[in-house]
Amino acid sequence: MIKRNIPIGLPSMGIEEWEACRGPIESGWITQGPKVKEFETNFAKRHQVKHAFAVSNCTTALHLALVACGVEPGDEVIVPAFTWVSTANAVKYCHATPVFVDIDINTFNIDINKIAEKITAKTKAIIPVHLFGLCADTEEIRKRFPQLMIVEDGACAAGSALNGKPAGGLGDVGCFSFHPRKSVTTGEGGMLTTDNDEIAVRLDRLRNHGASISEEQRHHGPKPYILSAFEMVGYNYRMTDIQGAIGVVQLGKLDLFIDERQKWAEYYAEELKDIAWLKTPEVPKGYKHGWQSYVTYIDESISPLKRNDIMELLQQKGISTRPGTHAVHMLDVYAKMYGIKPEDFPEAFKADQYSMSIPMHNKMVKEDFEYIVEALKSIQ
Repeated sequence: MIKRNIPIGLPSMGIEEWEACRGPIESGWITQGPKVKEFETNFAKRHQVKHAFAVSNCTTALHLALVACGVEPGDEVIVPAFTWVSTANAVKYCHATPVFVDIDINTFNIDINKIAEKITAKTKAIIPVHLFGLCADTEEIRKRFPQLMIVEDGACAAGSALNGKPAGGLGDVGCFSFHPRKSVTTGEGGMLTTDNDEIAVRLDRLRNHGASISEEQRHHGPKPYILSAFEMVGYNYRMTDIQGAIGVVQLGKLDLFIDERQKWAEYYAEELKDIAWLKTPEVPKGYKHGWQSYVTYIDESISPLKRNDIMELLQQKGISTRPGTHAVHMLDVYAKMYGIKPEDFPEAFKADQYSMSIPMHNKMVKEDFEYIVEALKSIQ
């Protein structure tokens, strides 16, 4: 077996993205402008929503979404215990309280049956996370808890869907990431989506210092020398036109990327099914998985090695792995802030300790997947 070097994720970019940058650079319009607008228009169309607003990253998207949904100091927001720290951090940015809920270990998403016990008179919103590209069951959340604003954390879920409806239009606001480990990337960057016209106006203004019109609108208007009105305190969370130009190209490849990942997800599932200690991802009926990551679960009660030892062994063979993500309630900052113990959310604890993401990206070739499968099968 020839040792390979397979990263956990790698963006699929080339000459088209390179050439796309020329327009903004040559025009001199580099900040948020026409290319960002084109990216937003295309993203909204692909995800079947009325409005899309590009921002600097998914964390700022989450922050703006919560503010636009009316989350204020003293409010509570439901957050799954197993997610990237940004989900909880965005709640803290609003001086609100993240209230953690355990997950369903079979999907890694929030356990809907454990939400009701965490709702109080202070609960304003919920952030279902479409973890690793599998949508949380937002339809059921809406049905059971119609009083809550739903902010989708779709950082991993561009192109994902639930019962034919794309992520981003399942709640009140959707939030996406274009980090290099995502299916499509702009380096850094994020997107907000909504069908709510009032929320859309707030999002558009909040991302641009609170200005009533964008700089591009002012610049091309009849009196570009007149500064915009400011009727709210906003933020500078804009995306650059260079990123927008790259995003237009990348978005055009999204479905091809997902289809290719789906093919290899099926390959992994078939080839790894006989490894008793390794559980591969489940995709419930009616869900379209975006496969941002391929996250397995190791049963250490029957595995020949512990999870971390398996990850080390694979690393020695040139195969990068990672835990799926972390249990936020176990991170020092939140554990100390709220006096939470690891066992308070047992399924999130297990996911933190025993999940393992193996390489899944569009730069991989057939031999890479075969090498990974052979390496896993050889662990005894």
